[in-house]
Amino acid sequence: MVQYHAAFKTKNSGTGAKKRANRDKILANMGGFFARPRLEKESGKEVREVKKGKGGNMKVRLKSAVFANVVLKDGKMKKVKITNVAQSPDNRHYASENTITKGAIIETEAGKARVMSRPSQHGVVNAVLV
Repeated sequence: MVQYHAAFKTKNSGTGAKKRANRDKILANMGGFFARPRLEKESGKEVREVKKGKGGNMKVRLKSAVFANVVLKDGKMKKVKITNVAQSPDNRHYASENTITKGAIIETEAGKARVMSRPSQHGVVNAVLV
């Protein structure tokens, strides 16, 4: 279930009296599920999902990734194929599940690279060689 993020964290005031909500729940305060972008090895197709955001904003979520934009040593960017997820700082099980998150070390055709973008928020994998 998606978590509702309330306006205040405590339900009691300093004296023990109950706090009342100053407004009703609104859709903008509703959280979202983790998109869990994974490395797609079999089909070779990247899948993206477009979600509506606040103020008419559109948010692109990456569901499955095949390629990454890697910044090479000479400063140029190249689109290379991802071969494996080596490690992830968020959860040690993400590497075995091939889930790509920000800060994860991925193995590409150009070498090992660290993910600098947020694939579940930006819809693309941007990385820098390690």
